[in-house]
Amino acid sequence: MRFIVRLATNMLSFLVLSMIFTSGFRVDNWVSALFAAFVLSILNAIIKPILTVLTLPLTIITFGFFAIVVNAFLLEITADVVGGFEFTSFGWAMLIAFILSIINTILTNDLHVQVERN
Repeated sequence: MRFIVRLATNMLSFLVLSMIFTSGFRVDNWVSALFAAFVLSILNAIIKPILTVLTLPLTIITFGFFAIVVNAFLLEITADVVGGFEFTSFGWAMLIAFILSIINTILTNDLHVQVERN
């Protein structure tokens, strides 16, 4: 259930951010946003732990801010894989990664999704 909530949150965030930042970030439709959210979740599960370990010294030196660069890199990979989802520059990917991390932090902490098992 938590995966579906995060997937929907990322999809809606992509759609809203593409409407706000029209000059640097483009999402064609909700299907592209959903596919991008799905691809990003797979990249976060597989590649992000490896990149986090490899970039740990830089992340420590920059007090955690280098994690935004890692997230932006994963967004750029997502944009390469998904058609209809693109950034005009790496700077835009960093801005969207920063905003997306804030949105996910706020919503994930406030929407404690609990699934009861019988």
